[in-house]
Amino acid sequence: MRLRFLGTNSEQGTCPAIYATDRDTFVVQGRIVDDPKALGDVVNLGADETLVEIPRELVQFFDKR
Repeated sequence: MRLRFLGTNSEQGTCPAIYATDRDTFVVQGRIVDDPKALGDVVNLGADETLVEIPRELVQFFDKR
């Protein structure tokens, strides 16, 4: 899989970001969700999956393929 950077909401070193893939999907960079209450709300999380929290303003980059 190859990633193409779409955008971020920060100019700092480590920050939430959005990427497009060469598989017509998106990858998000953000904080791992580990709150037990939040994880209790999740449906069908696979053993090879995780949840990542991103700021709302990054959604604007989803259309930049």
